Amino acid sequence: MSEQQTLHAQHIVWRPSEAEYARSRLVRFMKEQQIADITTLRERAAVDPVWYWEAMVKHLELTWLRPYDQILDLRRGKPWAQWFVDAQYNYVIDAVDKHARSNAAERPAVIWEGDDGATRTLTFRALAEQVNRLASALRHLGIGPGDRIGIFLPMLPETVIATLACSRIGAIFIPLFSGFGSEAVATRLRDGEAVALITADGFLRRGRTISLKATADEACAEVPTVRHCIVVQRTGESIPWTTGRDHWWHDLVADADSTCPVEPTNADTPYMIIYTSGTTGKPKGTVHVHAGFPVKAAHDMAVCFDIQPDDRLCWLTDLGWMMGPWAIAGTLLLGATLVIYEGTPDWPQPDRVWRLVSRHAISVLGLTPTVVRALMPHGDHWPQQHAMPSLRAFGSTGEPWNPAPWEWLFRVVGQERRPILNYSGGTEISGGILGCTMIEPQKPCAFSGPVPGMAADVVDEQGNPVRGSVGELVIRQPWVGMTQGFWRDPDRYLATYWSRWPDLWDHGDWALIDEDGFWYILGRSDDTIKAAGKRIGPAEVESAAVAHPAVQEAAAIGVPDPVKGEAIVVFAMLRPGIPANPSLAAEIQDTIAARLGRPLRPERVLFVPDLPRTRNAKLMRRVIRAAYLGRDPGDLSALENPAAVQAIAEAARNGTRS
Repeated sequence: MSEQQTLHAQHIVWRPSEAEYARSRLVRFMKEQQIADITTLRERAAVDPVWYWEAMVKHLELTWLRPYDQILDLRRGKPWAQWFVDAQYNYVIDAVDKHARSNAAERPAVIWEGDDGATRTLTFRALAEQVNRLASALRHLGIGPGDRIGIFLPMLPETVIATLACSRIGAIFIPLFSGFGSEAVATRLRDGEAVALITADGFLRRGRTISLKATADEACAEVPTVRHCIVVQRTGESIPWTTGRDHWWHDLVADADSTCPVEPTNADTPYMIIYTSGTTGKPKGTVHVHAGFPVKAAHDMAVCFDIQPDDRLCWLTDLGWMMGPWAIAGTLLLGATLVIYEGTPDWPQPDRVWRLVSRHAISVLGLTPTVVRALMPHGDHWPQQHAMPSLRAFGSTGEPWNPAPWEWLFRVVGQERRPILNYSGGTEISGGILGCTMIEPQKPCAFSGPVPGMAADVVDEQGNPVRGSVGELVIRQPWVGMTQGFWRDPDRYLATYWSRWPDLWDHGDWALIDEDGFWYILGRSDDTIKAAGKRIGPAEVESAAVAHPAVQEAAAIGVPDPVKGEAIVVFAMLRPGIPANPSLAAEIQDTIAARLGRPLRPERVLFVPDLPRTRNAKLMRRVIRAAYLGRDPGDLSALENPAAVQAIAEAARNGTRS
């Protein structure tokens, strides 16, 4: 049986309890709408998005500065759908002001833990004051509606404040990965014509001080539109300073007005440009609006993760990955508590993330399969030292699961009673296309179905629906949160998502719906391998590779082959202490062949110390393939570990060949 067949033959391993049903916000919404079950809800929402999203924004009790005249306007076609026509909406009112003026004012809004164990807490009242002070300071600097501001910070309380302050005055923020080099920062600031950059002197990572200000200075030197650089004092290290341009955050906010009127932005006013790396060319500036991304984030948290005011959500992320802005906007809109963490999940010991959950009473923990694969080899005893009574569910996104790490998280950490809420979508989506909910059964590695409100489908090469076999993931109807295109590049947006089939959003993922109605993501369709006439996703090959006890992680690519069309090459990271040798490579090849069939036996297995991945833990297979073939790998600015690319190239030239 192939790995794909093994996945889909899995039995249900978790079912919701009566308590989960009784608590569920999704159940309450369905009762309000007189909907009998979630299948009916999904089906009705898919064919009638106007009904669904109007009902949902009423359920979320959004505060309109001016009511909408029309829910959805499609006069420009689906790619340019306009929601909440003629409405005025600034999401900061719902994320901050509403709670600060209510009996939730003294409830924690943001809890932060630093790499060094330091902590800070902001109540909703305190958050509102700090947001107003920074917003007033920005206005005093001459920054206003429509101006772009880069935010180049790790996950600090000031990071949350900065995003909200920008939105409060109608400015547009550009989130930047805290690990970016100066060129990557400059490219995004230059494309957005940013007038200001908010950064820090530095931050802590694995006990070391990482400088940010010098990198920010190098970037600003390449962007003549940047007039101001606002610096958070995190580490206290000596930093370069440009008088007139540079401002200490604490000096700016000390005397700033703590009552700053909100800018009455329109529902479709941009509030964020978040860049994603393209396979070729410059990064894509994805445009999101006030009544888009924040509303979709809050919606998905409510219906998939059942986030309510008594919850504490922590997602291991950076602001530069969409899950950072998603966690900030969605959690606060729902009046829940956001827990943010500066450090890494395994430092100074492999139980750091479990200590984080216990210390801050986190109820929903979001992580990636890569994090779990990295923690597994340290042993079961690390999570078992922590009872984590507050934790009720895991969130997972970023990449497809392999069965072994999914089972470890569910069985060892989750004690077979905490569901793993699989969630997959994208930066341009504002959240999920597919997801799980707290009121549906679970199979390992699977999704319960489309996130309600997402008219998702799986189609063949002609655009016809398919069931029980692999196809392309598409979306048939527009949704609240859909990007308003790429910044000043509408043609690229249309070519990327709308050019393959008429009126279908082509997401670029391989997906499958099994006989029980569970959905699976099998990887990016542009990563697909076609060897000996058989099409297979790299995740399937990688799952087979990590079934060998020596392999900690693997990446599979297809390379040109004169006989097979494409041959499979696997790059393997071995578990600590296991030496690489040709006989081990052959064993791994045989393990893959036994699981997938002899025609899919890899041509080569090469050993590397690390695999190129983005800062949100996605494997960069296009980069691996380009490095192996000696081609231009394209945009590498999102890589967490650029040195891994050279290791791939060296392995291709000199590595173990079976």
